[in-house]
Amino acid sequence: MAAHHIIPYARHYTNVLRQAQDERIGSYLLDVLISVCAIALEVDDMALKGEDWLALTPEETLEPDIPICDPHHHFWISRPEPAAYQRYLLPELAADVNSGHNVRSTVFIEVRCEYRQDGPEEMRPVGEVEYVETIADESAAGSHGPTLAAAAIIGHADLKLGDAVRPVLEAMQQASPTRFRGIRHSTGWDASPELAQRDIRGTLSTDSYRAGARVMADMGLVLENSLYHPQLPELAAFARAVPDLTIVLNHIGGLVRVGPYANRDDEVLPAWRAGLAEVAQCPNVVLKLGGVGQVRYGFQWDGRDTPIGSEELAATLGPLMNYCIEQFGPDRCMFESNFPVDKPSYSYNVLYNAFKRLSAGYSADERAALFHDTAARVYNISD
Repeated sequence: MAAHHIIPYARHYTNVLRQAQDERIGSYLLDVLISVCAIALEVDDMALKGEDWLALTPEETLEPDIPICDPHHHFWISRPEPAAYQRYLLPELAADVNSGHNVRSTVFIEVRCEYRQDGPEEMRPVGEVEYVETIADESAAGSHGPTLAAAAIIGHADLKLGDAVRPVLEAMQQASPTRFRGIRHSTGWDASPELAQRDIRGTLSTDSYRAGARVMADMGLVLENSLYHPQLPELAAFARAVPDLTIVLNHIGGLVRVGPYANRDDEVLPAWRAGLAEVAQCPNVVLKLGGVGQVRYGFQWDGRDTPIGSEELAATLGPLMNYCIEQFGPDRCMFESNFPVDKPSYSYNVLYNAFKRLSAGYSADERAALFHDTAARVYNISD
């Protein structure tokens, strides 16, 4: 039974069961049923924060002719979170990119979708590239609008395989001969149990990871990385060790403002700035500007009664984004959506309106780089 079908029953029986407990006829079974009802109601509350909620903040698209290459989004068939966007495939992406802005192309970033179910463990991520290639073919046929979705594809492989990662990468190239551009191997690690551990501590400094990275450089591929801001000095050391490898740092360098980093902006932001400045000295690193709608950034926009608008969003993000651009330059920065992961916080239209507002002071060439040209160059996209 779908969640929206059980909500009325959940509301009714939660009250009935609580009354039963009050009358001292409760039991373990009653406790379980109350918990189930509570979960159903929580799901219902989250479901309200979907498309209908985003529609509460309508905006006219600003500067709709500016070409955009969105360098970071995902596809998935089924995923528990975000609750309102458990399925996100080409029709859902098309609805977002066709909401007003001139999105000419996009880049798919791995999300462990449709891995192979058998065969060698290290080869199973090839299934994701195979699957997304079919979506890209469908998009190129034009049935969902003019945007070339997944014009470039970033898969996943374990670089700790070292030299043995080469057959995996070659299999991905074979699965997507004209769109596969590289892989993401996230290395986020923190001592706090409140943050997800993406790999072992110190992955970037291991001989095996660096050996795998050198294979990627030899093949002319791009390495994406997502980590936490205290690890930025580690990334700088890694980038200096493999200077011929293009590294794309995700989500403004992984700023964390939750858990042990919550309510400490006077310490956290200077540490983040210092780490980014060190990474910016490595000319082989490119930075994505976005991903800030995630929980770990601590803004809590998803908890509002009405979604944030682009003016407030631009005012909030401006100091962060402008610092990034100041350090890396527009030719090494690119605005990203990170949809649908960020979608619980704001709509696609509002997000790119905010990017346009906060970048208004840059030249036409600089803005072209930020919105399109840097991404098109890094991912070798002709759109």
